[in-house]
Amino acid sequence: MAERFEQALLAQLVTPHLPVDPDRLRFEPIATGKHNTSYYVQGAGDELVLRISPPDDAGFLFYERRMMAQEPQIHELLRAETTVPVAEILAYDDSRRLLDRDYLLMERLPGQPLIEAGLVGAELEGVLEQVGVYLAQMHALVADRYGYLGPHRPMEPQAAWVEAFAVMWNKLLDDVVACGGYTQEEADALRRLWDVYRPHFERRVPASLLHMDVWSQNILVDDTGRVTGLVDLDRALWGDPEIEYAVLDYCGISEPAFWRGYGRVRDTSFPAQIRARFYMLYELQKYIVIRLWRRNDPAEALEYKRQSFALARPLVQALG
Repeated sequence: MAERFEQALLAQLVTPHLPVDPDRLRFEPIATGKHNTSYYVQGAGDELVLRISPPDDAGFLFYERRMMAQEPQIHELLRAETTVPVAEILAYDDSRRLLDRDYLLMERLPGQPLIEAGLVGAELEGVLEQVGVYLAQMHALVADRYGYLGPHRPMEPQAAWVEAFAVMWNKLLDDVVACGGYTQEEADALRRLWDVYRPHFERRVPASLLHMDVWSQNILVDDTGRVTGLVDLDRALWGDPEIEYAVLDYCGISEPAFWRGYGRVRDTSFPAQIRARFYMLYELQKYIVIRLWRRNDPAEALEYKRQSFALARPLVQALG
């Protein structure tokens, strides 16, 4: 069940950052948020969004702890260097002075989530094509290190993608063991599997800026089918664009229309197929942790475990 905060407290969070009368502020819960607790803010001029992070003991994947901290820099970069529609962040507060959480205040973008828009056919294809254009712009932004590079510092930045993904793979498996999703022996088997297939990842690849959470809830569209926002960039990382493709595959975004907008031909070679399977495993296994630690849903976690093992099985069988 989503958290709820008193209106008076919410006003106290906003007024240090904006010259507004707290008595005029009104807060409407945003029901679609799955990680943060979010509100539409009215009475401060233009309508805004207030997002409050979960409590520190909510049960996080290694890269989720205080991941909100990286959003201001990423939004600023995208607004300066691309046409990707992301909100201006007006304030980010990690002082914990009024609340034992981080929170941020941003402009509200127009439109509604794609999942609610009911678009089909050519209109939906048009949206996916626009998303492809925007992700191509995002992926063109590159860093000189790989991994989760934000100020939340969930890992040491690496000089090569293969090293960054090795760290990410092992940290994720640590989390799945810690939540009770895998035994240590099961996790170690997956670590050994990565070691065997690691050579397929040893190639030069740009440290591209990756969104890592593009799905129909995080794509905003207006009544004409124009994409008005890509939201929730807190899971962003810098690395191989192919790992983003796995998220797009999982979320049903990587349709032909998307690739038209993206403007690149996807690598379908044998090594790319191996990488895609590991990247999909990285995406799937996170839900084991989320279902156990945050949703208290062991049955659903077990289903994700089964799916993960089924995905890994051909990799094992290919070894003879």
